[in-house]
Amino acid sequence: MTGGKTDRGANSGRQAILGAIRQSLGRPALSAEARHELDDHIAKHRANLVPARGKGEHAAQMERFQEMARAAACTVEVVADEAAVPGAVADYLRANNLPTQVTLAPDEWLCGLDWGSQSMLETKQGAAGIEDMVSVTPAFAGVAETGTLVALSGKSHPTTLNFVPDYHVVALRASQVVGAYEEVWARLRKANKQGRGFVMPRTVNMITGPSRTADIALTLELGAHGPRSLHIVLIDDQTGQD
Repeated sequence: MTGGKTDRGANSGRQAILGAIRQSLGRPALSAEARHELDDHIAKHRANLVPARGKGEHAAQMERFQEMARAAACTVEVVADEAAVPGAVADYLRANNLPTQVTLAPDEWLCGLDWGSQSMLETKQGAAGIEDMVSVTPAFAGVAETGTLVALSGKSHPTTLNFVPDYHVVALRASQVVGAYEEVWARLRKANKQGRGFVMPRTVNMITGPSRTADIALTLELGAHGPRSLHIVLIDDQTGQD
């Protein structure tokens, strides 16, 4: 079967499915005008309503991000530059009496940091297994509106690192903090358009604080279906910038 026939077959099947859905909903097929308006809306990526706490100067967004992250039971440490990240991770583990074995996301930037400078740390790279207690990952963005971290799945960031270990440490640059969710999608579209090896992820994970549930007797429990602790190492990479 040629590629052209395959494409036509897939399109025909898709149209049949959509037609069946329209019929069950009692909706007619879209007119040419309605289809044009819909295509135009999708192409322009119009932003949705952005609340007031998602707006403001970047300095205010940085303060809000930290405030909202802490309100969601995260801990946050600000460091002067990326070289301080390994030391900040070691300090966090030591202060909380945690294992010194950490699993790093196989990300070029993260693994390029000087982890060897911390003699107490034992590091490995790759996806997380049930035996891994501490993971360290980068993030694509932080959202000031809710204190949320945005992580993209892929070879350099296996999704298991976000959810399997009990303790999750995230290294985030200040320049990656945005005001609202709409800006995350804009940055993602821009990165995809620029290419340079960027591949659109299969999954975009939005993480607001450690895992929690209050299903049993309305008592809040952390770590029910994911990390019991989420620590953010926030890198001040915009010192001296306007």
